[in-house]
Amino acid sequence: MEILRGVIKKSLIIILPAAAASAFVEWKRLPLGIMIGWLFGVVNLRALIKNVEGVVGSRKATAKMIFLSITRLFMLFTAIFIIVWLKIINVFGMLLGFTVVFVLILFEGMKIGKRG
Repeated sequence: MEILRGVIKKSLIIILPAAAASAFVEWKRLPLGIMIGWLFGVVNLRALIKNVEGVVGSRKATAKMIFLSITRLFMLFTAIFIIVWLKIINVFGMLLGFTVVFVLILFEGMKIGKRG
């Protein structure tokens, strides 16, 4: 969970000003897209961490873990599809939010990996 805390802290420093600045471009859909992309990225990271900890703890991937992973991904894709289909958010904003979380996952992982 150390990586999750680091990603959340650092991503908020980037996401909140980006969402505030994007309000001047498109006041409603772009900031909402950035925040929803960030939220989906963080929630997905949290679920992924819990799944990996469960697999590492039991030393084998159980059917329950696989089912939960597939269900989580299906729910994520369904939520993204509905939000984009209803045109509630700006898709590029959502991609920006996802990208920030993804890049910070890479940096936090490298930092923790170097530490040992």
